[in-house]
Amino acid sequence: MDPVTLISIIAAIAGVVFGITTLARNRRQDSTEAGERSGEIMSELGYIKSGVDDVKRKQEKSDETIMGFLRDLTAVQESTKQAHKRIDGLEERINAKS
Repeated sequence: MDPVTLISIIAAIAGVVFGITTLARNRRQDSTEAGERSGEIMSELGYIKSGVDDVKRKQEKSDETIMGFLRDLTAVQESTKQAHKRIDGLEERINAKS
């Protein structure tokens, strides 16, 4: 075998070996980067979920407050109806005396 052929074969084998090792390293690096991205996304989703939970709690408190106002309003309406009946009764008595 002449030296040029031998060097060509060694260079080809070295190229294949370097290519395989580079491919393996890139796969590990890609996997690590994908894991980091996935972790970041999960973290952000956790923050979003926490924010949504806060909004839900505030909405429930608002709903309770509104329900309290509605109960109070209903009581005031009933009281107003009774007051109007008493006022109407007084007006009838005053008109009857006149």
